[in-house]
Amino acid sequence: MPSIAVYPGTFDPITNGHTDLIRRAAKLFDRVVLGVAANPGKTPFFSLEERVAMARNALRNVKNVEVCGFDNLLVNFAREHGAVAVVRGLRAVSDFEFEFQLAGMNRKLDPNLESLFLTPAEEYAVLSSNMVREVASLGGDVSAFVDPAVAAALRDRLRQH
Repeated sequence: MPSIAVYPGTFDPITNGHTDLIRRAAKLFDRVVLGVAANPGKTPFFSLEERVAMARNALRNVKNVEVCGFDNLLVNFAREHGAVAVVRGLRAVSDFEFEFQLAGMNRKLDPNLESLFLTPAEEYAVLSSNMVREVASLGGDVSAFVDPAVAAALRDRLRQH
């Protein structure tokens, strides 16, 4: 049976830190499903469709990765894809408490779904989607932090505002 993991997130937008984690997860599992969360509790900068398209483009060369949008409970999304694990990134100690709570809730909802935490490469340890959006909105160059197509999408979106 193939080992399948889900890497969920809002990915608004997907960053090089995210793609670093997914590439490393892709070495550990037969298949990794990047789950782009609709996340109605947030007001995303990009639509779900745009975020899915950017993630697919950024990960186009990683053969065992599939990108899907989802708007349901993570454990249900993971079950739909036959996942045995949820991959999450930990950049700093400040991420730990939230991720620990999520992992505990997911374990209560589905005891068979494991949580696996990966730390990003050092150059991405402080990188977040929020930070990328803020730098871009203030006219900064984000090309070192995101795929070129994501940088272009950010520029285009900011011109519209």
